[in-house]
Amino acid sequence: MSDLFDLPFEHDEGDVTEPGPAPPVAPAPTPVAARRVLTVTELTVRVRDLLEAEFAEVLVEGELSNCKIWNTGHLYFTLKDGSSQIRGVVFRTALRYLKFKPADGLRVVARGRVSVYEPKGEYQLVCEYMEPQGLGALQLAFDQLRKRLQDEGLFDAARKRPLPALPRKIGIVTSLDGAAIRDIIKILRRRHANAHMVIRPARVQGEGAALEIARGLRAIGRVSGVDVVIVGRGGGSIEDLWAFNEEIVARAIAQCPVPVISAVGHESDVTIADFVADLRAPTPSAAAELVVAATDDFSSRIDALRDRLRAAARGCLQGVSRRLHTADSRPAFAGFHGRLVMRARYAGDLAHALDRHIHSALAARERQRQSLERQLANFNVGRRLAQFRGRLDSSSTDLLRVARGRRARAVADLGSAAARLGALNPLAVLARGYAVCWTGDETRIVRAASDVAIGDTVRVNLSKGKITAKVSGTE
Repeated sequence: MSDLFDLPFEHDEGDVTEPGPAPPVAPAPTPVAARRVLTVTELTVRVRDLLEAEFAEVLVEGELSNCKIWNTGHLYFTLKDGSSQIRGVVFRTALRYLKFKPADGLRVVARGRVSVYEPKGEYQLVCEYMEPQGLGALQLAFDQLRKRLQDEGLFDAARKRPLPALPRKIGIVTSLDGAAIRDIIKILRRRHANAHMVIRPARVQGEGAALEIARGLRAIGRVSGVDVVIVGRGGGSIEDLWAFNEEIVARAIAQCPVPVISAVGHESDVTIADFVADLRAPTPSAAAELVVAATDDFSSRIDALRDRLRAAARGCLQGVSRRLHTADSRPAFAGFHGRLVMRARYAGDLAHALDRHIHSALAARERQRQSLERQLANFNVGRRLAQFRGRLDSSSTDLLRVARGRRARAVADLGSAAARLGALNPLAVLARGYAVCWTGDETRIVRAASDVAIGDTVRVNLSKGKITAKVSGTE
């Protein structure tokens, strides 16, 4: 069993005791038969086999200390009481099924087998399961997670978001097999028939349900236009509702970009999701009612404002009517209706003249449009394009002829210039047998015999190569 631990336990210095005086050595008995000498490994293996056979499954009660999870995922701990202690380990395959987090100072009941860690010769308890003493594992896990999330501020009222007054698109994360989805749909159809529902199915019970709920919340949050999300399920035991007590679900609710209503179980059921959500509903049906409650309030307010507006308009009309009757009964307004009739007749004549003028202008515009349409029909686009194409071809031919003539003249000019340049080339003179004489440092050309003295060095440039000479005489 040497592979049970990736990292061995270390002995505490306090456990080391001073050795006492050595007992007297008894005289060796006379050997009767050949002795069998065991190695340390063989002895350890035999002790391990005896312990595992005798203590294949035991329940041990004690207090946890020195709890530590190594990078291998295994949990190492010490289980102790008032006078003794035993080391233990929970492998990562079993640790994942614990509902609470083991911590120093907790009194637990551990179930497992007694074995031996061979590299150190220490016996330990290989724990397969443990639960808190006097408090259920689920309740302890619930309390631990609630305290940690509360310390992080996930339960603060300041981060709670209000529900939208008129939700147009409502997200729902729950199981399609439960009664919760049917209740929610029934209420929303009855109370808010024009609401658009987006349902993300997810398992709400059993292994892996928390991960599906968290994925559903993230998926609903990415849907464009979702105003509020309902997440929940029907009632059940604490084990059935445990998916909503997982940390991954709580953080998914906190990270959702829109308000979340938690509707888990019955009214008496409380989960971690209820504390993190923006609003808690006692049941899924109540969650649907809460979503449309703001809509009802908004509609009631609109109705009240409509009634107030109608009453104000009615009062205003009545006041104006009274003032009109009062003014009409005064002597100064005698014959007012006759003048109104004359003004109405004048306004009618003006309207008739305006209508006649508009029709005349429209008729002129129509005749102009028809004339332009006939001109456009007579305009032959193909013939105009053929003319343009002929002119373009003629211009291209002329341009090519001119370019070729200019190129021929340029070539002739270049040949003439090259001939003149060749005639002036000093190298051509040298090729006919002439030479150029320079002073020894080649700083100036020797043009007269008086420019050098006997014994001076001169350099002569020929058509091919150079000659260095010494002046032996001058004439």
